[in-house]
Amino acid sequence: MRALLTSALVAASLMLGGCGLRPLYANGSKGAVAQVLADVDVAPIEGHEGWLVRNALRDRLQATQGGEGAGKRLRLDVRLEDSIIGFGVRADDTVTRERRTLRARYQLVDSASGAVLLDATAAQDAGIDVVGSEYATIAAESTALERLASGVADQIVARLAVYANRGGGQPGAVLAPPVSVPAPAGQ
Repeated sequence: MRALLTSALVAASLMLGGCGLRPLYANGSKGAVAQVLADVDVAPIEGHEGWLVRNALRDRLQATQGGEGAGKRLRLDVRLEDSIIGFGVRADDTVTRERRTLRARYQLVDSASGAVLLDATAAQDAGIDVVGSEYATIAAESTALERLASGVADQIVARLAVYANRGGGQPGAVLAPPVSVPAPAGQ
């Protein structure tokens, strides 16, 4: 029985090794993903929410970047849409709950040629309780925006990493047409 179990474990490990599964960030800072991410300069983004998203993106890319975008081969252009919708309404028509949604359409652009390498979207939303204090509601909306900016930045960097892992953004790589990723359903 023990020999059968050992044989099954060995067979399973051999099958998993042969399936082509490999870590996204293989080889650490010398890997293909880290090198492509290090070559990304985040263009300025309009508005307060843009400032938050850009800083979050730069924080996430900073681990692989050596400088402030000088000489970067790739540019990340981001356009944001921020909306707040009231949906919990009392009998006296006062809103009790809001949904704040932050959507980003982003493009990874080759700085030299201007070619769009990746065109995709990211979105997050958060529920906000509206209370009697206007200050508390504004603070909750602001906190939600900070969380949303962080979440959108996480989605963008993860998508850039997947793109880089598949060979995109490498110097001298034959560029495929832009990859367009639709927004998740219901967002």
